Amino acid sequence: MSDIREEVKDLQIGFKIRRLRQERRMTLQNLSEATGLSKPLLSQVENEQVIPPLATLLRIAKALKVGLHTFFQEEGSVEKCVLVRAGDGGAHDTHSSRSRRRTPYDYQSLGYGKKHRNLEPFLIEFEVQPWRDDLLVSHEGEEFLYILEGQVEFHYGDEVMTVGAGDSLYYDSNELHGYVAIGDIPARAVAVIYSVD
Repeated sequence: MSDIREEVKDLQIGFKIRRLRQERRMTLQNLSEATGLSKPLLSQVENEQVIPPLATLLRIAKALKVGLHTFFQEEGSVEKCVLVRAGDGGAHDTHSSRSRRRTPYDYQSLGYGKKHRNLEPFLIEFEVQPWRDDLLVSHEGEEFLYILEGQVEFHYGDEVMTVGAGDSLYYDSNELHGYVAIGDIPARAVAVIYSVD
């Protein structure tokens, strides 16, 4: 996968989280209690040491009472229609520079720059790696996933499905779910997350 750390730094997700938390007069402890995430993890996120996966960002957004789009938009953006050219979507490397246990995907916002949206579209690249149960996540809302290339092993509750190019999944994301690429090459997909307010 391409090195996209510089693009991640440009979005300043950690800075935005810290600013929103402080505006709401919340301590790290308050945010930890509201999200169920540890204080050390939240501190690493705010200090740009860890780029959180989407499910974690969604929990933080809900605790701060903002839309997930807040972390992917430029300040002051009010466009009604946004065109995102290939490669310009605010890419995010979900891997921690300090962790050996890597999240099996990178994501890039496809709605980058559009304020006040209910849908969160992403381009996702999945790494080939063995499945681990700690990859399972859940959050309120619904998700749609369309596989562009490669194969993905999708875990949903007690089910395990293999999906490939041209296949799609639409599911309630309240249920535990997770995915990794399988086979010889990474997989790519378009994902759309609908977040319930």
